[in-house]
Amino acid sequence: MALFIEHGYDAVTVADIAKQAGLTKRSFFNHFADKREVMFAAADAFEARVLDALGRADPELEPLDAAVWAYSKAAEPLGDYPDLARARGALIESSAELQERNLMKMASMTAKVAELLGARGASPREAAFVSQAATTIFTTAVDDWVQQPEHGLDAAIRNALSEFRSALGAAV
Repeated sequence: MALFIEHGYDAVTVADIAKQAGLTKRSFFNHFADKREVMFAAADAFEARVLDALGRADPELEPLDAAVWAYSKAAEPLGDYPDLARARGALIESSAELQERNLMKMASMTAKVAELLGARGASPREAAFVSQAATTIFTTAVDDWVQQPEHGLDAAIRNALSEFRSALGAAV
């Protein structure tokens, strides 16, 4: 990440990353399929935390509340790193290939959230709507939080959920 932040994503090579990490290029490829995966190394662990939290969510919660709660719980370790999140977001925005990978990762997680919501009793259509909404609420909240970290990530998530509900109320 330090290399990407300092030089920009496109300027950094696999050889640069390997050298910085004290690895050979060959060793790099034992850990990552390509340099894009370095940017998303923590994505699988985050997804696992979201799914674990959703599995533990109070069964009395409505699907949207359960999914947003799961994202909020999974994001707790990120709360102390707004500058890193801001830099990561800027790097993703700077590269079409990172944007594509980010969309793929988020779509995969959204589908898995929908699957778990279905297991909690939501209809397939409701689970699809809710998982998309929860992902949008979370990503919107992260964008807000990196701009105003003093309010905290959890508060940004709660605020985004409230604004989402308000927008839905105004739309009907």
